[in-house]
Amino acid sequence: MAWKGSARIKSPKRARRDLWIGFRPYGIGETKPNHYKEIVRTVWENRRNLPYAWKVLHKGVCDGCALGVAGFHDWTISGVHLCTTRLNLLQVNTMGALDPAVLADVEPLRARTGKELRHLGRLAHPMVRRAGEPGFRPVAWEEALDLVAGAIRDTTPDRLAVYLTARGITNETYYVAQKVTRFLGTNNIDNAARVCHAPSTTTLKRAIGVGATTCSYTDVIESDLIVLFGANVANAQPVFMKYLYLARKRGAKVAVVNPMVEPGLARYWVPSSVESAMFGTKMTDEFFTVNTGGDVAFVNGVLKVLLAEGAVDREFVREHTEGFGDLLETLEGESFDELERQSGATRADMERFARLYGSAASAVLVWSMGITQHERGSDNVAAIVNLALARGNVGRRGAGLMPIRGHSGVQGGAEMGAYATVFPGGVGITSESATELSERYGFTIGDRPGLTAEEMIETASRGALDLLYSSGGNFLDVLPDPALVEDALQRVPVRVHQDIVVSSQMLVGAAKAVVLLPAATRYEQRDGGTQTTTERRIAFSPEITGHQVGEARSEWEVFVDLARRVDPGRAHLVEFASGQEIRDEIARVVPSYAGVETLRRTGDSVQWGGRRLCEGGAFPTPDGRAHFVPVEPASVEIAPGEFRLSTRRGKQFNTMIHVETDPLTGAPRDALFVAASDARAIGVTQGDHVVVRSRVGAMGARVHIADVRPGNVQVFFPEGNALLAAGRRDHDSGVPDYNAVVTIERA
Repeated sequence: MAWKGSARIKSPKRARRDLWIGFRPYGIGETKPNHYKEIVRTVWENRRNLPYAWKVLHKGVCDGCALGVAGFHDWTISGVHLCTTRLNLLQVNTMGALDPAVLADVEPLRARTGKELRHLGRLAHPMVRRAGEPGFRPVAWEEALDLVAGAIRDTTPDRLAVYLTARGITNETYYVAQKVTRFLGTNNIDNAARVCHAPSTTTLKRAIGVGATTCSYTDVIESDLIVLFGANVANAQPVFMKYLYLARKRGAKVAVVNPMVEPGLARYWVPSSVESAMFGTKMTDEFFTVNTGGDVAFVNGVLKVLLAEGAVDREFVREHTEGFGDLLETLEGESFDELERQSGATRADMERFARLYGSAASAVLVWSMGITQHERGSDNVAAIVNLALARGNVGRRGAGLMPIRGHSGVQGGAEMGAYATVFPGGVGITSESATELSERYGFTIGDRPGLTAEEMIETASRGALDLLYSSGGNFLDVLPDPALVEDALQRVPVRVHQDIVVSSQMLVGAAKAVVLLPAATRYEQRDGGTQTTTERRIAFSPEITGHQVGEARSEWEVFVDLARRVDPGRAHLVEFASGQEIRDEIARVVPSYAGVETLRRTGDSVQWGGRRLCEGGAFPTPDGRAHFVPVEPASVEIAPGEFRLSTRRGKQFNTMIHVETDPLTGAPRDALFVAASDARAIGVTQGDHVVVRSRVGAMGARVHIADVRPGNVQVFFPEGNALLAAGRRDHDSGVPDYNAVVTIERA
């Protein structure tokens, strides 16, 4: 079975013995996830509500990563999809209500892990904790919202901020939240896209005119070469491994550019394929290990080789692009010696990659947070775009640019305008666009960008924020320098946390009050909702009845109710009576989302822009052409005894940690991933305790020997956030820098 419009791609029947790892049924004896064990565990965890759990899996659109699976099927291949990410998140959708008495004193809870807090149960009633009180007490919705509304009326719009997470939030909620926030007089609204793919959206919009993936998953399967930059899809987007497997079976090559050789990208067992489950699959042909932050230098070196060997698509460059001459000038000024030093790779590595890339008839370039979460994340993305344009790998079959998303709601959040720097449709904030949207909405909208996620915390630190409204999310775990974040949160007079479960930031006190509002999940949302996948597919997930948790309400309804209480005389301007009304307005305000208003059932979808954007080299830029963006490598001086540190993910969903040992690497949560040669130089071995220090903090860790580029180390996020400096972020997009320079010493 497959949904209407599916490409229904099937796996070739011919076995590919050259891809086999060996006869190891489901990787017996290997360090790897056990998908079958995960299924059993999921059944046990949801045993008290199995009928509803089945309905969520059978009817709902996955609330995990942004690849997009409705029920058990997608729009790309034939067969069943069911990944561990989705299974791990199922319990938060089926669990019962927490006992409100547990929150009567928060101090004992502060020592609990995020997982232990989640397992307390669902937030079921509005609750308030005023300054000086030990904990929360249940209140009526009217009292809670009146408190929030009063705080909004008592301040000015510039001292109000709204932040939304990306897990499980629908396009309808994003849209209503941004409209209500701007109705209240501010553009201070942001979402989790800011801390992951903001550089991708910004740079793609600048270079090719669209801030989204240019191709579809079918193009990945049909491509000759798939390149992964700073993306560990085996961990973050396991469904994508099935697409890679099908591409491999059809003859595609896979290359990975990353500081570490990820075990899950080297070999993988696809559980739904008998051949792969029995013999395993070699997923990657070539690994190119680079320094953390060395991607621009590596790509620029590759471009120099392509130019020297005549492998640039000169016709495409001439007919469809601008700025190639400026790129040439930049490249000519860079020596291979310097590019080798900065990238960590050798000239031979660059030549090997260039020949692999130059010989491929088509290529899809995929990247994730290993590219974007840098102080110069936009430059990293620009280098990848330059690489694609140099070979004409945009707007044709089997080719494209794919910033792969990790959260089900993150693509739609920015496109709905729940973003400090754009209006709905990704329209930049200017006086002209503000005037146009003001006329459409019937109220005045500001023409200056609002506060981004990290700027909200900085503003709070200065005592210049009076109310912070968070829908999901956890700044305490997400942003660099958690001690600074906690201090900032305490300085905000009124904080509102609208969520489904308890998180650590809720336990931080406030100058006046902390308000908890119980939210319905996307599956409980009245009239259903939509999400937008990595491939720009807007998929409908229906309301699934049978699981009302206390007084939890659909999030869009809460925002509408709040507007009525803040300004009842004008609230009709942001009134919505149903989810269908919201989708109708989205279709009018965001032209690319036309068709969203027709979606009614599981499997209903519309892919904005069609299968591919920029088809045939037609770019939606002012001049109709793509633009090369010359970028130079960042110069990072590393003294003897120092290391480049980056953060990584284990068995977790954003900051929601599921297990203490990463099944793909076997590493504990306090692991320091370090090369064997570096470990010898430091005088440590596997399992030794060490102290890792940056200029802003320190953490204890255990040595985990890994195949990582010497001179580079990695720790898990969010544990490593104590090593990260606040305020270091990409100039163009505002994404925080999740890297540091550190020293290591024996504990």
